[in-house]
Amino acid sequence: MHAYVCYQCANVVWPDLVQLPVDVLVVDGTVALRAAQHATTTIPIVMAVSGDPVGEGLVASLARPGGNITGLSSRAPEVSGKRLELLKEAVPTLSRVAALWHRDAPVGPYLTETQAAAQALGLQLQAIEVGSPDEFDQAFAGMTRAHADALVVLPSAQFFSHQRVAERVTELAITHRLPTMFGGREVTEAGGLMSYGPNYDEFYRRAATYVDKILKGTKPADLPVEQPMKFELVINLKTAQALGLTISPSLLFQADQVIK
Repeated sequence: MHAYVCYQCANVVWPDLVQLPVDVLVVDGTVALRAAQHATTTIPIVMAVSGDPVGEGLVASLARPGGNITGLSSRAPEVSGKRLELLKEAVPTLSRVAALWHRDAPVGPYLTETQAAAQALGLQLQAIEVGSPDEFDQAFAGMTRAHADALVVLPSAQFFSHQRVAERVTELAITHRLPTMFGGREVTEAGGLMSYGPNYDEFYRRAATYVDKILKGTKPADLPVEQPMKFELVINLKTAQALGLTISPSLLFQADQVIK
């Protein structure tokens, strides 16, 4: 039996791939998942990470996927409010916050929740969308003109699955003196100030259990899509120091990891 793993592989020639003797495809990312969905309705597809698989038409429902696709979803828009709360705790004087995302990312629920949280916390929210890394400089200049005090980056795999792009965002944030909040620890490790979200390494471990069950005969339609249950807070003290920011002991106590 054979499994093919595809990580953000939108450029794969799917009609050729599905002719290979594979028993299951492991695919990561909305763009690649849609391409795989259009290429085959028979080969089982395991979503290693997906955003909103129901809203994106990949599965009928989380409990009953209903087709040849199942796996894991990172969708948890309710944590967007928590991210803003943590960011405000790190920056008590916070009054204006920018929200950045890729215009092709399915961020609707995250943006709605972030807007509601900003209103509840008495914050002014500046929503900024970009389509490519070439637009980063202009976006950060706009944040500066709007006197943003911090930046929250909404989940956008189109950007942040690429290490160099993540590093560019963190570099610009430090240059513009903007504390940042991300949805994954990888960008915090690359220089972001904070992140709060699921551990994506765990997604790939869980994806392996789906592959195992499918190879043993279980149909994808009978395997409910999992959502994250645990979220971790990571704080980068090196970045805090570069920003001249002092993180309170109470916030450090909440952290699952502190990068020194």
